Amino acid sequence: MIEIVIGTLLGVLLGTISGLIPGVHVNTLAGTLLGAQVLLLDVLGPLALAGTLFAALITHTFVESVPSTFLGIPDADTSLSVLPAHALCLEGNGEEAVRTAALGSACAMVIAVPLSVLCFLFLPALQPFFDWGIGILIIAVIGYMIVMSESPGWALAIFSVSGLLGAFTLHYAFLGWHTIGGETAVLMPLLTGLFGISVLLVAAQGALPAQHFLGLRVDAKTIAKSSALGTLAGIAVGWLPGLSTATANGALASIIGYEKDRRAYILATSAANTANAFIGLAALFALSRMRNGVMVALAELPLPSMSELAVAGVLAACLAYIVTVGLSRSAGRLNGINGRLLNRAVILFVVGLCIVLTGPFGLVVLILATILGLVPHLANVSRVYCMGAIMVPVILYSFGIAWV
Repeated sequence: MIEIVIGTLLGVLLGTISGLIPGVHVNTLAGTLLGAQVLLLDVLGPLALAGTLFAALITHTFVESVPSTFLGIPDADTSLSVLPAHALCLEGNGEEAVRTAALGSACAMVIAVPLSVLCFLFLPALQPFFDWGIGILIIAVIGYMIVMSESPGWALAIFSVSGLLGAFTLHYAFLGWHTIGGETAVLMPLLTGLFGISVLLVAAQGALPAQHFLGLRVDAKTIAKSSALGTLAGIAVGWLPGLSTATANGALASIIGYEKDRRAYILATSAANTANAFIGLAALFALSRMRNGVMVALAELPLPSMSELAVAGVLAACLAYIVTVGLSRSAGRLNGINGRLLNRAVILFVVGLCIVLTGPFGLVVLILATILGLVPHLANVSRVYCMGAIMVPVILYSFGIAWV
């Protein structure tokens, strides 16, 4: 038990650090730890090291709402949820946005753990059917979203071009530097350009408004409904092949809409992100499939039992909720900060990080993604259709098109 506690505490610390740095995913951290596994196994032992990795993943899903809200920079899992959270920040409600996200993640932990056990026990036998139908399901969802959009022509064009950019990026990922975080590191410039820098470039350039907390302005019914919906979405994309939380966010946008009900959408997407982390553990043990970089790292270690890692994840979620709420209280320190200087500083930092993690290829992807990310603003359509960058490669993968 002491090894679980040590691993959990260390994971919460590392997950908090990775969650607070804009554009850095916990997969990057996992790759770093895996590179030092020989030393770490001797110092920590296999249970504590595995617990550290999983606790860091869970903690990251909580804490990443802080930079997403106050700086407007997403990672691969928070692309669309950044938009309503940052909008609330610009209205002076940043602390509420972070607390709402933390609440959604906490609710997901309560629902996702027992659901993950059920999936582990009953779904492996049905896996061949899931593998075959996922591409058709995504086409149906995105087709509905495009037809129901305010401008179907622009929506289809943005979805198609972003899909081509996503397929190009993932196919040629080997051209980027990936000494840290693996070839999936190219998702950082791709999604940061589409949903981060492009947003900052057109954001209000004055001083950030005074931040104040007036309580969570969301009723219990919405909390329960949105958290449950987000958890189910996170479970689904975490179990089905080729999907990610970013895909769940796109699907949730068609059901809730991040412009129609910001708080409900933040609840749902945060729940999906945390639920995805828990179901990823079940998929690793039930199917030997790695849904993210942390699971890849865990597969390289002497694995403890699923129940031991689940305990570390639950403990980490409880601590991460407290940490995230505590960090949200620092929102008042942002009062009066010059928005223009802050945006420029964040953009420069992310560009520099992109160069360090992915090299010249990543910089090219970042520039192309930023240009494409400006199109929804100019055409006055939803930015959700930029999710083609993730959905099109998944569709191609599902249909066995090996080009991706």
